[in-house]
Amino acid sequence: MTVKETKLQGCFVIEPTVFEDKRGYFFETFNRKNFKEATGLEIDFVQDNESYSTKAVLRGLHFQTGKYAQAKLIRVVKGNVLDIAVDLRKESATFGQCFSIELSEKNKNQLFIPRGFAHGFVVLSNTAIFSYKCDNYYNKASESGIIHNDQDLNINWKLPEEDLIISEKDKQLPTFKEFCHSEGI
Repeated sequence: MTVKETKLQGCFVIEPTVFEDKRGYFFETFNRKNFKEATGLEIDFVQDNESYSTKAVLRGLHFQTGKYAQAKLIRVVKGNVLDIAVDLRKESATFGQCFSIELSEKNKNQLFIPRGFAHGFVVLSNTAIFSYKCDNYYNKASESGIIHNDQDLNINWKLPEEDLIISEKDKQLPTFKEFCHSEGI
């Protein structure tokens, strides 16, 4: 596997070593020892999640707060998505910056997002199966988010705004400035 740090501190793109032949392919989706050697991070994933979505479904930007914050290792099992990470760690040199990457069943790349980040994705293919590991358990009382079309973050979701399919809950999320104000940042 090849691990490359993104422009956001502590956020990594992981390119697995894929073994292919006429039967198909094989690759490790996660190896704790290799991950630690490549990143210096000790991760203990405790929960795996998977979602199925259709084209133009946008989920995000989500995160967990406080002691329930989560690091995530993200990949796409089927289809193609644009994945977004936003650094919300006020002490970070990359605070308020975004990173985007296309993840697909074809490229098999993964994205590691540390605790303290908001995360979202939009489906670019007809359908997508999205899978991710978390290093902390989900806690409904700790869920939070930032509106996908925040003007300060200025994220290019690669699809027209009017085509996006967004939950009513996600349409009500605060802006980045509102989040910063509520957190005293």
